[in-house]
Amino acid sequence: MPRLLKSLASKHVIQIACGLHHSMALTNSGEIFSWGSNVHGQLGLGCRDMVVRSPMLVKSLVGMPISYIVCGGYHSFAVSKSGAVFGWGKNTFGQIGLGDCQDRTRPYLLSSLENQKIVYMCCGRDHSVALTKDGGVFTFGAGMYGQLGHGSTVNEFRPRRILELMGSTVTQIAAGRCHSLAFVPSRGQVYSFGLGGSGQLGCVSSPTNISTPQTVIGGKWVSSSGTVPPTSEANDNVEMTDVESSVDGNDIYALPFAIDRIFAGGDQSFAMVKAHAESFVPADCRVREIKDSILEVNTSSVKKIKQWLSEDSEGLEALTFVESVFQSSSCLNGSFLKNESHYGCSSSNHGIEIGEVESTFDQLSRVKSESILNGVFQCLTGDMVPNFNLPSPHPETLRVFISVPFYHEMMMPKHFAELQIPFARLLLDVINDKYNEAVIDNWYEDLPADCFLRVIGIYKKIIVHVLNQPGLQLTAPCRDENLRLSLEVLRKFYAINQKRTKQIGCEKFYVPELTGTVHIPKDYVQWSTRDSPVSGFFFCNYPFLFDAMAKTVLLQTDQALQMQSAASDNIGFLPFLPREIANQIQFLNISVSRENIVGDTICQLVQATTRDLKKPLKVKFAGEEAEDLGGVRKEFFILILRDILDPKYGMFKEYEETRSVWFSEFAFEHESTYSLVGLLCGLAIYNFTIINLPFPLVLYKKLLKEPVGLADVADLSPQIHRSLISILEYEGDDFEETFSLTFDMQHEVFGEVITVPLKPGLEGTPVTQSNKHEYVDLYADYLLNKSIEKQYDYFHKAFHKVCGGNVLGLFQSWELLELVVGSENYDWHELQRSAEYRNGYSADHPTIKLFWEVFHELKPEEKKNFLKFLTGSDRVPILGMKSVKICIQPTGGGDAFLPVAHTCFNLLDLPQYHTKEKLRYKLLQSIQCTEGFALA
Repeated sequence: MPRLLKSLASKHVIQIACGLHHSMALTNSGEIFSWGSNVHGQLGLGCRDMVVRSPMLVKSLVGMPISYIVCGGYHSFAVSKSGAVFGWGKNTFGQIGLGDCQDRTRPYLLSSLENQKIVYMCCGRDHSVALTKDGGVFTFGAGMYGQLGHGSTVNEFRPRRILELMGSTVTQIAAGRCHSLAFVPSRGQVYSFGLGGSGQLGCVSSPTNISTPQTVIGGKWVSSSGTVPPTSEANDNVEMTDVESSVDGNDIYALPFAIDRIFAGGDQSFAMVKAHAESFVPADCRVREIKDSILEVNTSSVKKIKQWLSEDSEGLEALTFVESVFQSSSCLNGSFLKNESHYGCSSSNHGIEIGEVESTFDQLSRVKSESILNGVFQCLTGDMVPNFNLPSPHPETLRVFISVPFYHEMMMPKHFAELQIPFARLLLDVINDKYNEAVIDNWYEDLPADCFLRVIGIYKKIIVHVLNQPGLQLTAPCRDENLRLSLEVLRKFYAINQKRTKQIGCEKFYVPELTGTVHIPKDYVQWSTRDSPVSGFFFCNYPFLFDAMAKTVLLQTDQALQMQSAASDNIGFLPFLPREIANQIQFLNISVSRENIVGDTICQLVQATTRDLKKPLKVKFAGEEAEDLGGVRKEFFILILRDILDPKYGMFKEYEETRSVWFSEFAFEHESTYSLVGLLCGLAIYNFTIINLPFPLVLYKKLLKEPVGLADVADLSPQIHRSLISILEYEGDDFEETFSLTFDMQHEVFGEVITVPLKPGLEGTPVTQSNKHEYVDLYADYLLNKSIEKQYDYFHKAFHKVCGGNVLGLFQSWELLELVVGSENYDWHELQRSAEYRNGYSADHPTIKLFWEVFHELKPEEKKNFLKFLTGSDRVPILGMKSVKICIQPTGGGDAFLPVAHTCFNLLDLPQYHTKEKLRYKLLQSIQCTEGFALA
């Protein structure tokens, strides 16, 4: 008598499959349970037992979105929504299709079928049949009776397509003990092959085995289009029994029938037919009915939730659905799939319709039911994420790592302990497996930028939220686990971003709040003095978090440590030495005359050791009284670099369009002279002095070893760049006549034209449509690299002789450029907001009010002149205008005196002028003179 399986009573079973001595069940949440005989491992539990008496979960397939289950005699299969086939159990004849004859006790993927779009399977005692989405049939296993349909009686250890059925769209298959059936509705024909001793093939009057598909002889069966198959008419005289010949006294053969379903038993075959009608559509095994499918969530199901809520105030049906779907990784992995392209899920194809994910979670967030929203949250945080199981890697089990970040609560940092941090831990655990890591990396590499940025935004918010938690101990090394996990996720996505074809800007990873909550200098000092590269947890292990301000703080800290180290040898004797000697020991002192600034500098720098170059720089102009507290140094760099970069030396050439200078291929001076320029540029950065170097961004890319190419040519000459692009874009057949180019560069040197090959062996070779890309790449490489290789090498080595350190490499090229030359992001109101006042002046003082009125009325160039007058440079530091910090104090002498700037301190002595006109006149007088120093 039938009895209820109590252990499955709480489950919603949607499919049952039975073998000779074992059974399987599939639930609507995607779980597979098996029980019965397990002598061959056919239950998929990873062991061999004689009998398993109650349903056991097949743990290896938890997380897989299963579409169909089937049992053979002593083997089993599960087919996923995207066509992955897993087999296990007896394999004596190769019926699992893995290429051998060894039994399997747990599910194994049939990799040979991964790209075949398998949607349905059936099994005999020792053979297996698979049906594809396109209507193709594969068979494998025992073939001694011809049941595989390949025209032979040999066993097949791997799936093999039945060639005789190619060209036909099979929609149904069935397997008996040792025979197989296939139905082609367009012809109205059933094909059979295999053991026929009992007449189960229905092909001939004398039963025999058949090894290739043969048409089953039937009655007046018609095709789906209504046409009569040829074999039907030929068999009108087949003898019929009384049961066959009459139904309620009517001859059934007088009616046209169409086959609806086919079935195969042990040694029997059946066809279920229906009276043909125009609208009749036979069953199709390739299509899963909703009642036979695991649950999934999409925009349609969210609409259904809303409908259930409107019909039932309790919302029990909606809540049951939500709890079933969102606690199951299988259901989520089977949701949001693209129509056809989700088949063959792999590291290069996640199969998810991203727009559907976004739309579904957006609509779900708008559901006006707290019980539903809480239900989703509790299922994800209490069931799905904590219980995620991944014993055997497969891409379909990883889709949740694409979809779950779109859940709206992921953007709410208040849930970090329950949702985002457990999800981060799960992600990091999963990618410990190299295969899983490669899959997730590839998927995120190809995701649109906004989807990629979403995950980054989630964990940046968590970091800021955790940093602002009261009582958080941020002493380095920081040991907060929530921070560590969030930072590790960001590190992973930063690494993925480096491989993306369309990378997002590195600034998207910056967390500006770090500078306000973390003691960055202390973190750096402890990080740089740690015992080993992997010891401790420091923010400096995650340099991609640091914005320009944080990097500048790091660089300042690093330079201070190097300066302190360089000056420390004799530091104990400094109090006992004369001031002049103490200064000589502590600083790199350079004394120059304005008339011979280049020569004087060269003479002194060539004698400096590497240790000397690491000391703080102090400059003295001959005949001038000012002591260098920063301002003198600024002017020194401005004057010497303006002089040495002058084309009269022939070391550099200027491009008129961009006003940029670049290394000259044929320099008048010896290449070693470029070392001086490299040293000066390095000293400027090392001593935090802004100088308006006219080098393009590509120089800083080269200094930081970033790749350079065609796009960087535009920084030098937009005209050359446009010409190279026009070569690439020209598709005409007259290319050679139009451009007349060869793989050579021509230069005029001292009136003589010199020809240089772009690549040895290609001298004089014409540029054609087929090789133009190589020509353009070689041209850009020659211009930016090869033609200046020696000159740049001297510059590079000298630069890093001063600036070499751990921190410089953290900068992006554009940040290093801004650090050196500043920017033109002028925010004059920020200058006013950050201003400080001394000795009686305040923001409300009449003279100060007059000053800011006059200042804001100045022309842009006059404001820049004032900035240069105040600081020694008309450029804005990388930290922005607020870092200028102008300080204004009154000075005696009345309004007959001019304003005086102390450039070393950004200090302005401003007399108390009584009229706006007087203040404007005196201020404009002062800012006309921005060179030279004297004691005020």
